[in-house]
Amino acid sequence: MRDLKRPNAARRAYHMLRELGFEVFTPVRKTLIKSRRVEVPVINDLLFVHATRSQLDPIVQRTATLQYRYARGGAYCEATVVRDDDMKFFMAAVEHCASPKYYSSGEITPEMIGKTIRLLSGPLKGVQASLLKMRGARKKRIVVQLPHILSAVVELSDGDFIEIID
Repeated sequence: MRDLKRPNAARRAYHMLRELGFEVFTPVRKTLIKSRRVEVPVINDLLFVHATRSQLDPIVQRTATLQYRYARGGAYCEATVVRDDDMKFFMAAVEHCASPKYYSSGEITPEMIGKTIRLLSGPLKGVQASLLKMRGARKKRIVVQLPHILSAVVELSDGDFIEIID
């Protein structure tokens, strides 16, 4: 979904939707504002809501600054939908890492993506992901993607065991 309120608004859409009982996820990063560490959204207008369209339609109609995010190249007024499994993995990976790095959908090129692995331990156990190719990197990083929306690069901890698939 899209939240068209200003970034410094007192009550953003994700606060309102949480108060209404919806499960809402907004990718955030930590930044310093007036010598305080504050979490701010990575993309100001991006938020994910776990709900059906029939549940959200009345709220979108009465809130002028809340809109659906439409899929590029899709049918007219076709809202972007993320599979539950993809979203759960993305949320778990981002929350597992202390400082994930976010990229838009076009910034991660095929040359940056390495071998496919399966995680055998840790909070992401059983998940398949792709390693990020980085020259001179000391830590292993994986690329977690929400197709055509957002990508995150997450650092694996030293205790995570991996299995190379290809």
